[in-house]
Amino acid sequence: MDIRVGNGFDVHKLGAGDHVILCGVKIPFDHGLVGHSDADVGMHAITDAIFGAIAQGDIGQWFPPSDDQWKGAASDIFLKKAVEVSKSMGFSITNIDCTLICEQPKIGPNAMTMRKTLADITNIDLDRISVKATTSEKLGFTGRGEGIAAQATATLVKS
Repeated sequence: MDIRVGNGFDVHKLGAGDHVILCGVKIPFDHGLVGHSDADVGMHAITDAIFGAIAQGDIGQWFPPSDDQWKGAASDIFLKKAVEVSKSMGFSITNIDCTLICEQPKIGPNAMTMRKTLADITNIDLDRISVKATTSEKLGFTGRGEGIAAQATATLVKS
């Protein structure tokens, strides 16, 4: 069996705004995430994990921030492309695990909606997707509320 594991990590700073988008879910908040696209750190980390598992670079290579066509783009575009490329190479995504690192907003009340959104985009079973959160105990940039980070792992199996 050809089993691949990829890891992804992403960070975006917080700035002006009234919501954040995390794992495809719009969450009301007193700040927004700043980025070239919609700055969805969760989806960006998952996208990188999938591309990493199949040794196809990273999100920046596929969707360069220097390219204006991606300005303000919804991150599901990026994730769908990673899924498409992995399938074209004969791989099935068997598991996604994403950890969001922030003090606020609270992730728990939105985690199930995030999982369902990711399941719809990736076309894998809900019980194969995990979205969870941790704080950094008020340490570092996430602890000071300056940004949100995400790390993700994806497992793929060649069909």
